Amino acid sequence: MSKIEINNVYKIFGNNPKSVLPMVKEGSTKDEILEKTGHTVGLDNVSLKIEEGETFVCMGLSGSGKSTLIRHLNRLIDPTDGEILVEGTNVMSLDKEKLIEFRRHKMSMVFQRFGLFPHKTVLQNVGYGLEMQGKSEDERNKISMEKIDAVGLNGFENQYPNQLSGGMQQRVGLARALATDTDIMLMDEAFSALDPLIRSDMQKQLIDLQSELKKTIVFITHDLDESLRLGDHIGILNSGKLVQVGTPEEIIMNPADDYVKAFVKDVNRAKVIKAKIIMKNLNESENIDKSN
Repeated sequence: MSKIEINNVYKIFGNNPKSVLPMVKEGSTKDEILEKTGHTVGLDNVSLKIEEGETFVCMGLSGSGKSTLIRHLNRLIDPTDGEILVEGTNVMSLDKEKLIEFRRHKMSMVFQRFGLFPHKTVLQNVGYGLEMQGKSEDERNKISMEKIDAVGLNGFENQYPNQLSGGMQQRVGLARALATDTDIMLMDEAFSALDPLIRSDMQKQLIDLQSELKKTIVFITHDLDESLRLGDHIGILNSGKLVQVGTPEEIIMNPADDYVKAFVKDVNRAKVIKAKIIMKNLNESENIDKSN
């Protein structure tokens, strides 16, 4: 059983999405639907499986449906049709109380614009999810300090967000997501607002943390280089349709259509494949060391 399964999910935005659904299923395009009905197709028959412990990157241009997709996983958005299973549980079947518990204990989210409380310190921001889980202040602070240290912010725990750089604020967001110790982390354009050098540093930090923690990460981006660097598998969306899923090597060596070809045409294929092989070997060596 996969960690996350998305089965035949459609999402249509508008006043009467159910009435438009048959048109979408019969093959009308996103532009045709908008012109004829005034409705917007967010997702069009998307199905995929995400395995436990992998980093799955979902990418596409603006309006492709990638942020819509990730918001279905924790039911910030409900689908017009289809099902989302997390560890075999259909999240659409959860009542209000169970959904709250599901969000508190099963999934954490890192946003593009940090989402920090300006009136709380770094320590308080990182511990917020733990507070919602009902942890005592001493336990919250202990765990929060461990995660603050893990993202390289030791010494900044009593600062406020406006005293930190953008990169440091995003580290706080990452530490907050790690603190709740959920199995699944959703990262929606988490590094997009950062300067290139800081962004690269955050990518490396995430790779290092993931090699140790083995979370199931769903990472949304419009940046191909970021996808290739972070992803175990990549799913590419175009106008709400999932046009290809594969490893980074598969995506760049065998693009499924002209849309994907346009993404990968300037990629140094040899460099990507070599980097992935090196990372794989390093991870395997680390796992062997830990087992001895």
